[in-house]
Amino acid sequence: MKNDKTIRNLILCIAFLSIIASAIGIFSKGGPGVNEITSFRGETIKLHGIGLYKNDSVSVAAQGIAQDIVTLFVGVPLLLLALYFTGKGFLKARLLLTGTLGYFLYTYISYVFLWMYNPLFIVYVVLMSTSFFAFTLSILSIDMDRLSTSFDKKLPVKFLGGFQIFLAVALCMMWLGKIAPTIMNNRVPVGLEHYTTLVIQGLDLGFIVPIAFLSGVFLMKRRPIGYLLSSVVIMKGFTMGIAITAMIIGQYIAGVKMGLASVVIFLIFSLFVCFCMVILLKNIKEDQKIIQ
Repeated sequence: MKNDKTIRNLILCIAFLSIIASAIGIFSKGGPGVNEITSFRGETIKLHGIGLYKNDSVSVAAQGIAQDIVTLFVGVPLLLLALYFTGKGFLKARLLLTGTLGYFLYTYISYVFLWMYNPLFIVYVVLMSTSFFAFTLSILSIDMDRLSTSFDKKLPVKFLGGFQIFLAVALCMMWLGKIAPTIMNNRVPVGLEHYTTLVIQGLDLGFIVPIAFLSGVFLMKRRPIGYLLSSVVIMKGFTMGIAITAMIIGQYIAGVKMGLASVVIFLIFSLFVCFCMVILLKNIKEDQKIIQ
């Protein structure tokens, strides 16, 4: 199959480097411990003060450690398992592989642009780059013209498509609700702390929202690209949902105050994404011909 050797090598690189990066993020020690600084905006910020994320805020460090745990114990095993069964010619595995690569791409883009600079910066850059190329090649390895025939006609496209559209709209409204007042009132968004910009909100509004919306629309119309994008969105959402749940738990343990509405919304979305992934996988008919 076209590009499979390249994809495999990229994935092995991703797995190896992410294991190292995650383990260091979780287990690194040293530092003064939790301490306070005053940001250039005059805001008092609590820094984590320990290990790799010592210069990050308590909130972001708690999220980073939680995501490292998910990456190490869920993301990497899932990636390697999907790679193995992709080699056996399973379409489900190819779609799961592509979605999981989407998780790694999103994760390490955020590490490169959001986290405070640390000794693993170049590792994050390599992981971002390898994830991007592996993700792109994995998508290109699927024959979209034949993809739709590999899904059962009973697949509830209106439900799955409608959920993705709802997810896109809800995510858009939630983040714009956070951003719009700061623009109108010329003030800093709550939770920006000593960071320079809203990286996660930028990624979600710039990529996740439009992709989820379009994939929902195309799936409801039974377009081949709709099946592909929906598979990527839902399967990437599965691993990201686990990570977000872990982040919420991590922040709670760290004593970080969180908006109840945001927590509830993310947890509900995570459960629905898991449900959608089960439906999607159950309705895939294996056909090796769609993998080029």
